[in-house]
Amino acid sequence: MTLTAVAGKNEAATQGVSLTDKRKAEYIYMEAQNQKLAGNYDAFHDLLVHAHEIDPSNTAISFYLGMCKLKMHNTNESLCNEGLSLMKEHFEAQPEDLYETTFYSDANMQLGHPDEALRAIKLLNERNPIRLELQVRLAEAYSRSGDYTQSNATYDSIATLFGNAIQITSSKIENYMAMNDSTGALREMRGLLATAPQNDSYILAMSGLFQHFGMSDSALYYLDRAQEYSPDNGLIYLTRAQYCMEAGDSAGYEQQIYNALTAEQLDVDTKLGVLLSYIREKLAQEDTTQRINNLFTILIQQHPHEAKIHQLYSEYFYAKKDYKGAVEQLGYSLDVNPTDADGWRNMMILNMMDDNYAEAIKASEKALEYNPDNIDLRRYVAGCYHQMGEYNKAIEIYQNLIKAVDSTDVVTMADILTGIGDAYSELGDTISTIAHYQLALELDPLNSGALNNYAYYLAQHAKDLDAAERMAALAVKAEPENANFIDTYAWVYFAKKDYIKALLYIKSAVEKDEDNHLLEHYGDILWFNDEKEQAVEQWTKALEKEPDNELLQRKVKNKTYYEE
Repeated sequence: MTLTAVAGKNEAATQGVSLTDKRKAEYIYMEAQNQKLAGNYDAFHDLLVHAHEIDPSNTAISFYLGMCKLKMHNTNESLCNEGLSLMKEHFEAQPEDLYETTFYSDANMQLGHPDEALRAIKLLNERNPIRLELQVRLAEAYSRSGDYTQSNATYDSIATLFGNAIQITSSKIENYMAMNDSTGALREMRGLLATAPQNDSYILAMSGLFQHFGMSDSALYYLDRAQEYSPDNGLIYLTRAQYCMEAGDSAGYEQQIYNALTAEQLDVDTKLGVLLSYIREKLAQEDTTQRINNLFTILIQQHPHEAKIHQLYSEYFYAKKDYKGAVEQLGYSLDVNPTDADGWRNMMILNMMDDNYAEAIKASEKALEYNPDNIDLRRYVAGCYHQMGEYNKAIEIYQNLIKAVDSTDVVTMADILTGIGDAYSELGDTISTIAHYQLALELDPLNSGALNNYAYYLAQHAKDLDAAERMAALAVKAEPENANFIDTYAWVYFAKKDYIKALLYIKSAVEKDEDNHLLEHYGDILWFNDEKEQAVEQWTKALEKEPDNELLQRKVKNKTYYEE
């Protein structure tokens, strides 16, 4: 059978297309399908466009071109509507086509046209009245369009034709809940529970329904009943915790969370999800008790080789700025999963944040055993040597990286060149510093790191300050929440002796991050705005964070400004 034989036809359009063109379009369409099977989706699309141009009357071609547009342009509303319009041509001509009409209905539902989705699936059901999957789609379409009563009636028909199932009952309950019909929802749930009176999942669902409708006493009765039948079910403890929270019983909530996390039957992923929510809550309350550590200890005893538990524990220590604790737990995770490149990168970052650069490099050596071609890991190694003051070693690593990076990856290449520029800056090599910053910006003119670092270098050395201002502005525009970039912008104005603007920006930077470097700049800028007492206050705060800084010591001791 030819494609024309199964395609819908627009008679007016058909008259303007020759038989030769029809066959040519069919041939191109078949080739398009071959390209699709081969994974060549661009060719698939282009061939469909060509076939449609030759024979716009062939609605099968129109349908697949429309479908292709939807998949290729799913974020473009205009092109999605164009795709739906093409698909609709075939639906109107051949509504009985099972696959095409089903897909057309689904597409309308996903794109927010539930009424059209419902119309399509209803027409298909009229022609296929005893296909289970179509009946289910029809019930779902009624529900999505807001007709919950008709949706439930369709589910009743399904149960009559094919027998009842838990999925049908669950869907009907969801519809009743959407209508806020407690009587209907509870009636359905009781019917399901009657089929298996000791099923703890059903009993828990009944409890949840009562809780949803504000019937707390009944909810608690079914919770007790569930626990009677299944005393070790961790989900019951979680449900009890929710019940206690809504009742304002904080002590009961704490106990039930503890019970859930120590229950043997609750799976690890669920426990971690519960613990993560619990940790966030406690951190928000600035809770410094040992209860979270105790829970982690219990979980690790239950699941000693579960890397995800150690990862979460590490993240908890990181949130508390306990970097040594974070490193220790991440180390246990990497013992279980030593090929985890992201884990090794985080290990390096944690050690760097703890100013333990030697350990960070040691971690990198282990990491590169398992990930020898990982560019990011090697960049962090160069960063470590930079922080340790071994600038030539950092430059050597960066230069080797340039040979390894894909030359078309201009962003990474520019980042590496910026790192080299930073190292040469520390070595006092002005020519090499500027040359590498400029090379970075030639490759990637909007690289925010290169723009910021070059601008800061020029401000520090009072060179070409107008260019520095332009570059700092671009960096802040790219990353408006980056406190260091805002600090650079402030420092450029400081170098230009525009102290009022400098003060405006440094205040914004310090609001986002009270790093000692930013606090020192804040003090310097306050000094030149004739706010000398406040300047000494900021220098003092900076010195508390960096007590070995000799320049800060002099500023605080003598209560006067000294140049960096």
